[in-house]
Amino acid sequence: MRFLPALTALSLTTLGVAVASPPATAGGSTALGPTATGYGGAVATVDANATAIGLDVLRRGGNAVDAAIAAAAALGVTEPFSAGIGGGGFFVYYDAKRRSVSTIDGRETAPASATERLFIDPADGLPYDFAEARVSGLSVGAPGTVATWESAARKWGTRPLSRLLQPAADLADRGFTVDATFRQQVADNAAAFGQFTSSSELYLPDGAPPAVGSTQRNPDLADTYRLIAKKGTGVFYRGAIAEDLVETVQNPPVADDPIGTWAYPIRPGALTEADLAGYRVRYPDPVRSDYRGLTVYGMNTPSSGGTAVAEALNIIEKGLPRSSGTTEKLHYYLEASALAFADRNRYVGANTPDRVIRRLTSDRWAGQRECQIDPGKALTKPVPPGDITARGCTPAPAGGPAEQGQSTTNLTVADRWGNIVEYTFTIEATGGNTMVVPGRGFILNNELTDFNFAPTQGDAPDPNLPGPGKRPRSSMSPTIVFADGKPFLALGSPGGATIITTVLQLLINRIDLGMTLPEAMAAPRASQRNTAGIQAEPAFRARYGPALTALGHTFAADVPELGAATAIEFTRRGGFIASSEPSRRGGGAAAVVHPR
Repeated sequence: MRFLPALTALSLTTLGVAVASPPATAGGSTALGPTATGYGGAVATVDANATAIGLDVLRRGGNAVDAAIAAAAALGVTEPFSAGIGGGGFFVYYDAKRRSVSTIDGRETAPASATERLFIDPADGLPYDFAEARVSGLSVGAPGTVATWESAARKWGTRPLSRLLQPAADLADRGFTVDATFRQQVADNAAAFGQFTSSSELYLPDGAPPAVGSTQRNPDLADTYRLIAKKGTGVFYRGAIAEDLVETVQNPPVADDPIGTWAYPIRPGALTEADLAGYRVRYPDPVRSDYRGLTVYGMNTPSSGGTAVAEALNIIEKGLPRSSGTTEKLHYYLEASALAFADRNRYVGANTPDRVIRRLTSDRWAGQRECQIDPGKALTKPVPPGDITARGCTPAPAGGPAEQGQSTTNLTVADRWGNIVEYTFTIEATGGNTMVVPGRGFILNNELTDFNFAPTQGDAPDPNLPGPGKRPRSSMSPTIVFADGKPFLALGSPGGATIITTVLQLLINRIDLGMTLPEAMAAPRASQRNTAGIQAEPAFRARYGPALTALGHTFAADVPELGAATAIEFTRRGGFIASSEPSRRGGGAAAVVHPR
C-alpha cells in the first residue's frame, strides 16, 4: 500500500505511522491529561471520571467493550446534557482476533404514530420553531443506549452489564465537582429546565445553576442504574422505567411555579410503551473506503457520517496534488466538505438504499464531483448536489439547508489484545429535551428534531422527513482507520453536523499535513457544511483566513470551538497514543494502562 510523502517523511513505526512525543503533562505519571502514551490499553473521553473508570476496567482484565460501556455509563453521570440512557448512538467495534469491524446502530426511533407532519403546527400549517419542538414530548424518540450497552456486552464483552454499571452508580451517589463548563450548560438551559419540577430540582438548586466547585449528586440515576443491573434491560423497555419515561413524554412534568419564563406551550408527545417494547438495535455493515493507502471504516445509515467522510476523502484524494501546500490542502478540505454535504442532504437518510451509499462512496463518483473544484478559486456556496443518474459533472437542480451543530459525546478505547471501540452517543441538543424523568435522574432526548421539519429538496424526495418507527439522520462519525490491515487510528467527536467536518479535518491534519495526533487534535478547526460562510474557530481564521479568502472563501461569524474529539493512535509493539482535547469543552482526559 502507498502513503503520501507527508507520512513517509516522518519516522515510521512498523505500521507506517509516526509516534508522537507526549506533552509534559502526560509524562510517566498516572495523572489524566489530554495525551497519554504507553501500553496495555488506552482510554480517551471528555471527562476524567469516565476515563478513570474505563482505565480501571482495563487494569482489572476487562476488554475494550467492557471499559467502553463502564466509561459511557459514567459519562451519563458527568455529561448528562450531552449523553445518557435517555438517548442513543453508534458503536463501532474492531475484533482483533477475527480482524473484523462490526457496528451497532442504537439510534432512537420515532413513535409508530409519527407522520411527515410531526413538526407541523396544525394551527397554521407551518413548522414549529426549533425551541418549541425541542422542549416538548414531540421530540423524544425511543432511546437506544441501554439496548446498545446490553448488545455490546453480550456479543463482545467479558463482563455482564450489571457489573459494568456499578462504578457509574457509585459515582452518581458520591457526586463529582461542578466545573465551569457544567455550570454554563445549566445556565444556558435554565429557562427550559425551570419549566419542569424534576429538572429544576436536580439542576437548579435554590433556583439557580450549581456553583463551580460544588458537588453534583444524582441518587435517582444511581438507583436507576442499579435497578437495570438487578432486573435487566427489560425494566427500561417494558417495566417500571418504561412506564415513567412514557408518562413524562405524554404528560410533561410542568411546574406549577416555574423558574423563569418560556415563550412556547409545552406540547405532549405520543411515544407509547409499545414503542419502547418494540425497540431493537440494528447491526449494519460499516461503510468502507480507501484513502492514501489506508482503509477507513465508518458508520452506515441512519448515520450520514461514514458516507460523508468517505465521499469527501475520495474527492480530496482524486484531485489534491501530493506536492500541494497547506493552503491548497485546506482549500480542498473545505470544497470537498461542501460537495459531500450537498450530496448527503439530498440522498442520505435512514432508508437510503445500499446501492446509493455505494455510489456516493465510490471513486467514480468522487471523480464526478472533484472535477468541479478549481484549485485557484472557491465554489460559490451552497453548491447543488450531484445527479447520481448522470455522468460527468452535471449537478442536480435542488439543494438543502445545512444543519447546525448540537451536543454529543465520544469515547475511544483499546485493550491489550488489540480490540477497539469507537463510540459516539448523544441526547442531541445540549440538555436534550430538558425534561428529567421524575425519580429516574436522566434527561430525555430530542433526537426527532434531527428530522427535517418540512421538505428541503424542492421537487425531489427528502430522505430525512419523519415517519412511523423511522430513525432520524445523524452526523455521528465514529471512525477506525487501518494501515496494511493493522489498526492505525480510531477517532470520533461530538458536534452535530460539525462532527463530520471535525473527523475529516483530524484525518487531513494527521495524514496530509503530517501533524502528530496531539497536534492534529489541538489545531484550530473550520467547518464548511455547504453554507455561504465557513464556521471557524478564531485561531483558524487568524492563521489561514487571509490565504483562503484570497481564493474566494468567505467566513461566517467565528465560533468559540468546534467538536470535542477523542482518538487513539496505534504504534509499534502494541503501543498507544491516547489523545483528547487540550482545552475544548473544558479539556478531555486520556490514559493508558502502562504509561511510557
